[in-house]
Amino acid sequence: MTTAPPDVQFGWAGLRDGFVQCVPVALGVAGYGVVFGVLAREAGLSVAEATLMSATVLAGAAQLIAIELWADPVPVVAVVGTTLVVNLRYVLMGAALRPWFRRIAPRQAYASVFFTADENWALTMGELRSGSRLGAFLLGSGLAIWSFWVAATVVGATAGGVVGDPSRYGLDFALTAVFLAIAVELWEGRSTLAPWGAAAVVAVATEALLPGRWYVLCGALAGVLAVVVRRD
Repeated sequence: MTTAPPDVQFGWAGLRDGFVQCVPVALGVAGYGVVFGVLAREAGLSVAEATLMSATVLAGAAQLIAIELWADPVPVVAVVGTTLVVNLRYVLMGAALRPWFRRIAPRQAYASVFFTADENWALTMGELRSGSRLGAFLLGSGLAIWSFWVAATVVGATAGGVVGDPSRYGLDFALTAVFLAIAVELWEGRSTLAPWGAAAVVAVATEALLPGRWYVLCGALAGVLAVVVRRD
């Protein structure tokens, strides 16, 4: 059972360690950022608009969905509704951070969660579960993700015509590779098999039965319920 440390320190050490440890992951995210920049330009966004979206949204899956739906005029309801469903998983991810983040100031917690992405959230959970007291780890790792993501968007949006089809260079597989690497790090042995299996089965079944991205949320909920049932 995970036990929160008695005190959590929010300072430079956590910020530095989070950033440095996340740089390899952020490089993988950058490959995906180039893809987003290319697609954003093809959808009609300017370099400045694509960059602004990456800097203020910081949600790769949601941004790509928004670009897929982009039209003139922008279908606001469809874009907001679809991205809301995709990002509902952050409610669960934020709740998982609660045992540690309730021990730091609200302004520090809110500043950190703005920079939450799937990749650095997973790294942070692994760090905190290991007994670390570095409360700024999420912010530091998030800043690494953010800086590489925004820079890669600029590159993709600016040089999209040169890059052409991103799949020619394997850039479309970059994010999948990053998640596989993170999954290996989070594997805790046979105890992890049940929630991971439940999440995978439900996600695949939901994807086959429901339109849109509901499989993301349903898979996450199935994994959480599997953990709760096992502990009871």
